Amino acid sequence: MTTNRTASLQIPAVVLDQLESHGLKVGRVLDDVEVLLRRQVESSHTFVHQVARYLIDAGGKRFRPLLVSLTSHLGDPDADGIAEAGVIVELVHLATLYHDDVIDEATARRGSPSANHRWDNTVATLTGDYLFARASELSADLGVQVTRIMAQTLAALCEGEILEVQGSVGALPDDIPRVEPTLEHYLKVISGKTASLIATSCRYGTLLSGCDDEVVETVTTYGWNTGMAFQLSDDLLDIGSEHEQSGKTPGTDLREGVRTLPVLYALDADHDGELAALLDGERTDADVDRMLQILRGSDAMERARATAQDYIDTAVVMLDDLGDAPVVKALKRLAGYALDRVG
Repeated sequence: MTTNRTASLQIPAVVLDQLESHGLKVGRVLDDVEVLLRRQVESSHTFVHQVARYLIDAGGKRFRPLLVSLTSHLGDPDADGIAEAGVIVELVHLATLYHDDVIDEATARRGSPSANHRWDNTVATLTGDYLFARASELSADLGVQVTRIMAQTLAALCEGEILEVQGSVGALPDDIPRVEPTLEHYLKVISGKTASLIATSCRYGTLLSGCDDEVVETVTTYGWNTGMAFQLSDDLLDIGSEHEQSGKTPGTDLREGVRTLPVLYALDADHDGELAALLDGERTDADVDRMLQILRGSDAMERARATAQDYIDTAVVMLDDLGDAPVVKALKRLAGYALDRVG
């Protein structure tokens, strides 16, 4: 089985080269992460092994392992467990992708058929569960504190996903309590489903490298703000990009009735207009295309981008007390990567 890897889904090589040139040796850790990822999902059952490696082999940004490695340079980057922590956060991230594609009824992921489309929902769901289990096993080797942090992060991820479903227009059976999809609701959703794991990546890097508590908390907050911006940029890509850019079908959130920030801003400007009427309907492919057209032609996209920039600015300010070492400068630049990929 072959997969279609696109360069746009990777951390740019020039970024890694710049980090290495400033003495931030992250390449070795990322290489170790790739080896350990495949080793950690090995199974004596051939089919389990195949589907567990499906998204690993499809590539990806490895943004979370990069953050683990990079933040470890605030302490001792050669400390034990850095690469393993990178594997843990990437396995959890990959597990959520399997589950997200089932929830979204997605057909593509990273330029290839999604696992649920390639096989079925049951296989994709159980594969995600398998990756969670393998991440938990590895975290146990790093101690109770690492395991507890991951358990808390998994709870936040699940709470965020459930809250998102509760706020999805027209997606719930009558016996499930619906939550009004407001701005406050949306921010709680992305805090759980995305920012929590990116924050944990930063916590692992600083914690395992021996940083003091104040630095750990500061950099974790940096990670949370960066994660918020990262999810906002994904939501912008879901509306503004074509399939060839993102590897996913545009308008996935619209099809699911999920009101992301651009949609909320557009509705705030015209709460009884055509977009609102389309969102309340059955949402055919033609309806989704029309909604994409409306959103792309509105100022809601720029407003959402400005909000993402606010989170990036906050993330950068969090690091001001850590001096101007190369790792601090790199983290500040990396925060802006979230919006760089939107353009």
